[in-house]
Amino acid sequence: MSLQNPKVGFVSLGCPKALVDSERILTQLRVEGYDIVPSYDAADVVVVNTCGFIDSAVAESLDAIGEAMNENGKVIVTGCLGKKSELIREQFPDVLSVSGPQDYASVMEAVHKALPPRHDPFLDLVPDYGLKLTPHHYAYLKISEGCNHRCSFCIIPSMRGDLVSRPVDEVLREAERLVKGGVRELLVVSQDTSAYGVDLKYAPGTWRGKEYATRMKALCEGLSELDAWTRLHYVYPYPHVDEVIPLMAEGKVLPYLDIPFQHASPRILKLMKRPGAVDKTLERIQRWRAICPELTLRSTFIVGFPGETEAEFEELLDFLDQAQLDRVGAFAYSPVEGAAANELPGAVPEEVKHERLARFMERQGEISAARLEAKVGTVQRCLVDFLDGELAIARSMADAPEIDGTVQIQDGRDAGLQPGEFVDVRIMGSDEHDLYGEVEYAETGDTSPLALRVL
Repeated sequence: MSLQNPKVGFVSLGCPKALVDSERILTQLRVEGYDIVPSYDAADVVVVNTCGFIDSAVAESLDAIGEAMNENGKVIVTGCLGKKSELIREQFPDVLSVSGPQDYASVMEAVHKALPPRHDPFLDLVPDYGLKLTPHHYAYLKISEGCNHRCSFCIIPSMRGDLVSRPVDEVLREAERLVKGGVRELLVVSQDTSAYGVDLKYAPGTWRGKEYATRMKALCEGLSELDAWTRLHYVYPYPHVDEVIPLMAEGKVLPYLDIPFQHASPRILKLMKRPGAVDKTLERIQRWRAICPELTLRSTFIVGFPGETEAEFEELLDFLDQAQLDRVGAFAYSPVEGAAANELPGAVPEEVKHERLARFMERQGEISAARLEAKVGTVQRCLVDFLDGELAIARSMADAPEIDGTVQIQDGRDAGLQPGEFVDVRIMGSDEHDLYGEVEYAETGDTSPLALRVL
């Protein structure tokens, strides 16, 4: 190793919660004087943060470890797949260390052993909000870890444990630092956002001289005091979620809910060990939209779950027709090692799974296209993500990064838009996923950049 700062390569896989883990490790590495480099050749050691949720994620993680071993040879493995250390060491016996999710101390210990730090306080300047793997203008805000549910298709509790909520004042202080650092959108993530604080018995915390309960509604009220969008992910449709909808109607929180419904057949939901009151869910959706007509609902579903009949799949399609969800993702059921659902009878043939998935996506595609078409002619507040030629690629309040559609602003470059800016856009067209529009200028008729309706 040279006299320069020791250099670490980093590979981050998996969900936004894993991304937050990566950001925390990277921040600690920079605090201790390590340089983060973008190539295997430049790195003295490589850290791979893995995912282990489904078979395809396991395969991707193992491929990433293998690539790092071939290209560099000094590899530290962490993350969810680290819970299956025997699987990793069987294929890659020479990895330097294997640890599970959130085990930051083990990762740092392994880095120190392989590559002692060379601390220089003049070089190791790190923003107080830490290092981020997302663009500068948005950030994931992880409010808890683990999950108390025992869904039959999921092994996350075995990897990440039961629910452990962060104190509300700690979360709000982190959010404040992020916004002061330039973040314009906070994406609240956890395994179950609506269960936030139940393990702490909703204990109060103080921020900016005001007391807040460690509870989803109180957290949203606190976040609304910051000059940023707040978007809620992974929300179960519990009755107390009703309390957050008025905040959305008042513009304090983005009118957006990411709810993992998973299915619509009561019997299949029972086999999944999920809430099964489908009629009540539909009623709740109607009430939410009555209070907040701008509400966007996103969800995920599993088709081809063990035992799923054609009639039960049709129930799922009927649910789509009734719920009229804005954004939907779906997966053909895939067995996950260690999941209870593997023991259920009535495995659905692969060809049937994929035929149902295609029908599901076709039905939802029609719904999504119609809901987007209804926005043509409206003006949407958007956040610019990046420039692409003459276009500015942005997102409306209805679009989460990476998983939803975009708003393509046709005159974005001419208007002088930059990533991280808010701008009002008149919607001129749509398709199944995206909206197309032009900058909405102030009523003065002046089309100079100063006349843009930009926050």
